[in-house]
Amino acid sequence: MKKQTLILTFDCGTQSIRGLIFDKEGNILAKEQEYFEPYFSREPGFAEQKWEVYWNAFTTVSKRIHQNNPQLVEMIAAVTTTTIRDTNICMDKDGNLLRDVIVWMDQRKAKCKKPLPKKNVLLFNLVGMGEALEGQRKVTKSNWLQENEPEIWNKTYKYLLFSGYLNYVLTGKIVDSYANQVARIPFDYKNKVWQKENGLTFPVFNIPLDKLPDLVNPGDILGTITKKASLETGIKEGTPLIATGSDKGCETLGSGVLSENAASLSFGTTATIQFATKRYVEPEVFLPAYPGVVKEYYNPEVQIYRGFWMISWFKQEFAQREVVEAKKLGIAPEIILNKMLAEVPPGSEGLILQPFWDPMLKNPEARGSIIGFTSDHTRKHIYRAIIEGIGYALYQGMKTVEKRMKTTIEYLTVSGGGSQSDEICQITADLFGLPVKRIQTYEACGLGSSMVGFVTLGIYKDYHEAINNMVKYVKIFEPNPKNHEIYQEIYHEVYSKIYKKLKPLYSKMKTMIKKREDKYETI
Repeated sequence: MKKQTLILTFDCGTQSIRGLIFDKEGNILAKEQEYFEPYFSREPGFAEQKWEVYWNAFTTVSKRIHQNNPQLVEMIAAVTTTTIRDTNICMDKDGNLLRDVIVWMDQRKAKCKKPLPKKNVLLFNLVGMGEALEGQRKVTKSNWLQENEPEIWNKTYKYLLFSGYLNYVLTGKIVDSYANQVARIPFDYKNKVWQKENGLTFPVFNIPLDKLPDLVNPGDILGTITKKASLETGIKEGTPLIATGSDKGCETLGSGVLSENAASLSFGTTATIQFATKRYVEPEVFLPAYPGVVKEYYNPEVQIYRGFWMISWFKQEFAQREVVEAKKLGIAPEIILNKMLAEVPPGSEGLILQPFWDPMLKNPEARGSIIGFTSDHTRKHIYRAIIEGIGYALYQGMKTVEKRMKTTIEYLTVSGGGSQSDEICQITADLFGLPVKRIQTYEACGLGSSMVGFVTLGIYKDYHEAINNMVKYVKIFEPNPKNHEIYQEIYHEVYSKIYKKLKPLYSKMKTMIKKREDKYETI
């Protein structure tokens, strides 16, 4: 076999860990994947996981890669990792975990009875973000830990994200890429450093700076694989670990988006639309633009927290028949479900869904809604309405960011599990009225992470050259003008008005629920 430079990349997700070997043309030469339950709940709303579950999956995947591809692993020049965001770890001085990992899906809330500084509150209220920031303060896990597990918090030497602790386990160094710092932590997104203690939002995410890791640029060498990590993973001792960034940021790069005229759609558990720009442009006031995996860039992003998770919800609640049939055929249930999409016309015959199953930062009182039911609607209509509803929300996000960036998006790229469906891609093209480009693999996250490795090693002089050589658009979905016209009418005349009409009712419901919760707390 011809000697070449390869990158071993690990994509650490919510439900699985994937190990991938990439060559410089963007081909996946080897792949292994290990699944696990995304979390367990000790109490309602809690989402936790044992680090051993992640690490066992990581080592299993790594050992399989090495055992099954002895010729390839000899050519691995570096390792990169990309991980889920906002997943929190308490580590003591000896490097041991003090408690289970708190996963990003966790919904516990701190009480935060101590008021924020009056100056900060006044400024938050002036820009209409007072309630939203207070809501963020309550769902910040470090605040909950300080209130409910003070002994653990006091023993916490370093408070790390998943990425930071994985770096430590692999290299023995407490260091992380600034492009991984997408979480409820005191991070200065514009300057890509830890926020000063007198920073405006520091009291919201009140973590002592000495509990946080050192930060490096994406593309820097984090360290090298230790002897201990080598024995457990099979990775050669001394192999450099190159800093990259979070999963969504790597996806955007891996989709080939590195200019202001394109946007990257991620059809994952959380659905997102992300942009690439050298300017710091907040997608909305007080919503930061995340640091890009390419260090000169930022990634403004709009999230739909329960995006394509809703397909899992639909399968569980409405699609038992298709799940059973798929099992018999040895295929994914989504293959059967996605074929149903063509049986329902654009607009789902008046059924419209707003996918706010979890509250949004700017709209903390928001709830999901499905309106327009008639006796003619079936499960098929609900399924199509889910796909369209996610699309409307992402389209709304795109138009908002376009306005703030003063630019026009000319095409979209897609990644994530949902991107493998031709039907979903076509609906997306029709709804946005833009070409939708699909790359050669749905492993866009791993591909983007590996690109950083190849640029760092000097295989490519810059990221534009890496994209030209590693990203291949294998299919382009052109919008159907008639369908786009239908979606535009629905969006402007109905969808965009739903939240405003229902907001007073959402607020009343929120008050009613809080009253009940307070009542039960006192019993």
